[in-house]
Amino acid sequence: VARTLEIRPGARLVAGFAPFALLGPALGAVSVTPAMDVTAPGTLTAQALAHAAAAIDATVVFASPAALRNVLATRNGLGTAGHRALERVELLLSAGAPVAEALLAGVQRLLPHASLHTPYGMTEALPVTDISFEQIRDAGSDAAAGTMTGAGNGVCVGQPVYGARVALIPLAADGTAPGDNPVTEPGVTGEILVSAPHVKASYDRLWLTQRESARTAGWHRTGDVGHFDAAGRLWVEGRLAHVVTGPDAVLTPVGTEQSLERLDGVGPAALVGVGPAGTQAVVAVVETVPPARRSG
Repeated sequence: VARTLEIRPGARLVAGFAPFALLGPALGAVSVTPAMDVTAPGTLTAQALAHAAAAIDATVVFASPAALRNVLATRNGLGTAGHRALERVELLLSAGAPVAEALLAGVQRLLPHASLHTPYGMTEALPVTDISFEQIRDAGSDAAAGTMTGAGNGVCVGQPVYGARVALIPLAADGTAPGDNPVTEPGVTGEILVSAPHVKASYDRLWLTQRESARTAGWHRTGDVGHFDAAGRLWVEGRLAHVVTGPDAVLTPVGTEQSLERLDGVGPAALVGVGPAGTQAVVAVVETVPPARRSG
């Protein structure tokens, strides 16, 4: 983390995600957690973030996408002092779920001098890849132009961090990843595999989980799905368990969910499969804007 994100002794970190409150001191950084329910990231408000940043003159902020969405939703309550505290932030990190480009654009306006990064990782490995907001825009331009194999469908999370390797086990027609031969070719969707010195040694008292995660020798099987583009960037398309198996194709969720979320009147969206595997109906579950009074 120190080598990839350049968090050094003397940095001052606002940790909107509880484990990163421990990571800060390990790197020699001051850490503070804002006033929020750390088990519910969406409770972080702009005011609480600004107060925490002001308390330590923060240079780094870590917050999940759900937390950042609520920060933007509550930003109108910020006073001059709050805006000044956030303007001093130099680095913002967001991870834990796919981070939409539109969300980052809103955060950039609130933290105008911060470099925005969305590292991809997991509890078992911490960061595996890293990408900046500028690099996300470049990847989006490649996808829109259609000039690069594999660009598009999902969230671009960049290239492996220092010391890490990433590969894929291709998906089969039934939505599983049954093979054991990792590949790195662009445009192939599969389960994401990780190898690095900082990957977990084993799970504690989770025999089946441990067996499944380590069944490809030398790799940790993440349970996420994605693909590489021709520039070697990884695109995450969702969880292996959330892949929809319709009668005509296997469908990964994240790309479609992001398309849905760009529609007027749609907030967060989830793509799900209803019915038996192989013949599932593709269903979108959405939160409406403004909120609906009842489901239907």
